[in-house]
Parts: sequence; structure tokens; C-alpha cells
Amino acid sequence: MKELKTYPAITADSRKVTPGCLFVAVKGRDDDGNRYAEAALAAGAADVASTDRHGLAMMADEYYGHPSGELKLVGITGTNGKTTTVTLLYNLFRSMGFECGLISTIANYVGSRRTETVNTTPDPITINALLREMVDTGCEYCFMEVSSIGVEQERVAGLEFAVGIFSNLTHDHLDYHGTFAEYLRCKKLFFDNLPASACAIINTDDRNGAIMVQNTAARVVSYSCRGAADHNCRIMEETFEGMLLKLDGTEVWTRLTGAHNAYNITAIYTTALELGADREETLTALSELESAPGRLEILRGPRGLNVIIDYAHTPDALENVLKTLRDVAPERELWCLFGCGGARDKTKRPEMAAIAEKLSDRIIVTSDNSRTERTEDIMEDIRAGFSTRGLAKALFIADRREAIRTAVMLAGKNTTILLAGKGHETYQIIGKEKSHFDEREVTAEAFRLETGSAQE
Repeated sequence: MKELKTYPAITADSRKVTPGCLFVAVKGRDDDGNRYAEAALAAGAADVASTDRHGLAMMADEYYGHPSGELKLVGITGTNGKTTTVTLLYNLFRSMGFECGLISTIANYVGSRRTETVNTTPDPITINALLREMVDTGCEYCFMEVSSIGVEQERVAGLEFAVGIFSNLTHDHLDYHGTFAEYLRCKKLFFDNLPASACAIINTDDRNGAIMVQNTAARVVSYSCRGAADHNCRIMEETFEGMLLKLDGTEVWTRLTGAHNAYNITAIYTTALELGADREETLTALSELESAPGRLEILRGPRGLNVIIDYAHTPDALENVLKTLRDVAPERELWCLFGCGGARDKTKRPEMAAIAEKLSDRIIVTSDNSRTERTEDIMEDIRAGFSTRGLAKALFIADRREAIRTAVMLAGKNTTILLAGKGHETYQIIGKEKSHFDEREVTAEAFRLETGSAQE
């Protein structure tokens, strides 16, 4: 095998082989790339290298010239808040005149150029290719979501992080990790691998924050919205339009709302300061930021209806959003429409039902991305979490479009309707078919139908 840099391309996907490239055959959890070696050579690969996941990450890092060391790479891990935090950090630093990159669930950005994303944390070759392009186009920072699965599969191995952020740890991905202890171990591994030159930023209001940094070599900085920490935040006022916060004693208005967003803003503020940003400039820029797409996104409809689109798809995220909507407008009736993803962690389904029952006045259970499971089976798992009282205020409508129309039609004046679980997604996966489904469009259509009925 030649020196890596002499190959015109490198790939671990035999379907993406190009003439003269190096095909890296990786033995993974569910498949073995060595099975495709002959097909790769037949497609024009010059050589085949057989390795494991760690080896792939090291090869990708070497092939692209260790790009993570040429900019300030910031990674955030945690169950909730990752997308909002990295997106707002990207927007914050761009607003202060810095060229930046973003690797997130919603999209990847190299400066202002957007590319679509498949996984929260891409494969090592994609990550390093993006980082190399960022460096070559003048980016000084990259803000990146780091998932527990990405850590376990060594997608971030070899990357040189300047900052690692821990947001929180709650129930998710147990379909993959098996146990909460294993889920925690994978999150912690990210901090175990941070270099001494890095900064580890932790939310000390989550009891797992201290666990994350038990074995890290990085310098630890803490933030809190409830207790003592290096950086503190308090909510002074809260409305649908935003919050008045007190950050380290200084009042600042933000267009985001909800206690969970107070944590996100505090993490962003702390990170900006650790990266050397001016405090006053940071506070001013924070007041101009808008939430990430599909995160507490408000659509205003007829009869004073507020439809809230949010990505909340875990028990903790659903509880946070519903509590926020209760706190912001306690006088409004609150409806919750949600489903659960198929071929994913089944244990959270009844938990989410119990939370919806506790915090909502009316509930509609519907489909999410059912994937290869029957929507009706998923809905039955959710049904098991309701008490008799909960079932009395719940409707079960498998078609999500029809469920949204029904909610808009039946809701009374000045009602808040939460559409939980889809957020920024503009598709729905039922079976193996991925079809266009944008809740903004569906809701707008339901508003038009309702307005037309009222005029008749």
C-alpha cells in the first residue's frame, strides 16, 4: 500500500469507490467491510486496507492532514440540547465576524455552504473531509454534535478538541447501548479522551456532570442555573417571545424561552468566554440569536391558536417543553400531539405517555418515523403508559397529517398545541418509504381549512 496522501480518494463505502482510490475495509458491529473488498477492486480501487473503526479514524485523520488541529473544534455531548447549542454557537461566532463550520443533526455548514447530514455524528472520513474544507476556506472554529453512538463507534477518535461540553444525560438510545450505564460510559469516554490543552465544560445541575470529568485531563469549567458554579444563570422573566436572564449578574434578553434553553444559553455563553470572546460583545450577540429550526418554533393560527413545533423525542425533552409551555401561558389549554420512532428504544414509550398525561389537558397519540414497526404496535406501547384518567383525554390517530388537522379543528380558542418529535425534519419514514412531510406545511394547511370553515 502506498502512502495515504498519494491516493486520490479514500472511502470505507464500496458503493463510493472511484478509480485509484483506497478502499478501507472495516469490521463493524453489524457488517464486515472485508466482504466487499473484491467488489471495490473490481470498481477501480487501487488498494484495500483492512482495519477496525479506530484504525479508520486514524487513517482519515492522517489522509486529510490532521485538520482538527488547525482550527478550534468544539464538541457537545448530552441527551438534549446538542443541536440548539452548536447551531447557536455557529450563529453567534459568525455574527461576531468569525468564519465557522457546523456539524449537526440538522445540517453541516462549511462557512455559509450547507450540506445535508445523515447521522448526528458523521463517519470519520466525512468529518475529516469537512474539517479539511473548513480549514482550507478560512474557518477558525467548528461546532460539532458528538453522539454517544459516534463515540462508541470511534467516529471522533483522533480529533483534537479545544472544548468539550456536557449538557445533560437522560433516557435515550437504550435500544443501541442496552443499559443506561453503558450509555453513560460512552458519553464519559468523550471527556476521558480530551487532551490536557482542552477545556471541559459541564452542567453541574445534572448529577452526571461530575462523573463525566472524573478522568479527564482537560481543564474543567462549570455552569449552573440553580447552584454555585463558575458561571451562573437565573430566569427573571419568561414569555412566548423570549426570556430575561441574569448571566453572571448581568441581565440579558434572549429570544429563546424555557428552562432548558436557559441551560443552552448558559453553555453557549460559557463556551464563548472560554474561546476568548469579549464578554460584552457576547452578551449583546446572544440577545439577537434565534432558536434552531424545529425547536419551540411557534406558528400562530386562527382563534388564538399557538402551534409549537419541537423535536422533543425523549421523555426528558418532552417534559421540559411541556413545562415551559405551562409556565409561559398557564391560562391556556395545552394539547400534546406525539408519537415514538420505530426500531428504536421501546422503553421510553410508556414514559412519554405518563409525562403527556401529567402535563397536558388533551393528548393525541400518532405516528412518528415508524420505520419497520407497525404504527399501531408503537401506539399500543404508548397506550400502556396511560392511566384510566389519561386514556379519557387521549385520542389515537395513526395518520400524523390527520392527527394535526384534528387537533387544530377540535382545539378551543387560545389553545396551545405542541407537535412533538419531528421538529426540523421534513420527512416521515413509514416502513422503508421516506416521504415528504413538513409539519409547518401541514399546520398551515390545517389553518387554511379551519379559516375556510369559519367563513362558511
